[in-house]
Amino acid sequence: MSEGYRIFIPTDAIQLAELESRAHTHGWSAAQYQDSLRCGHQFHGLFAAEQLQGFAVTQSVLDEAELLNIVIDPQWQGQGLGGRLLRELSASLAAAGARRLFLEVRAGNAVARHLYQRQGFVESGLRKNYYPCAHGREDAILMETGL
Repeated sequence: MSEGYRIFIPTDAIQLAELESRAHTHGWSAAQYQDSLRCGHQFHGLFAAEQLQGFAVTQSVLDEAELLNIVIDPQWQGQGLGGRLLRELSASLAAAGARRLFLEVRAGNAVARHLYQRQGFVESGLRKNYYPCAHGREDAILMETGL
């Protein structure tokens, strides 16, 4: 399959880190992606003609899943791909037996928070001073949804 959504095993952690560095100011490093692969996390991707448009990383334990990271290539942002990726991975996780999906998001990331709310996520907690940012630390908003 060369188009659309699929679960995949990345072959180049450096490529993932480079894509993320174009999309986020404090993204994962290539070493973090390597660790994620070693831990058995699941990678969900959106592709167009074999070009990776965006991806998400999840982990599952029993009937719960956690969205660890989501990245849409900046050249593809604003076209609804974040919502599509979330819908596709939610369906895939539900088919595998997950009943709830959790995530955390930077408090200052209004675009992502709005995306998650449109996809049915609700706020369920707060982690104070969790993320590094340009001016020190930033809170993490915890969110969840049923699958």
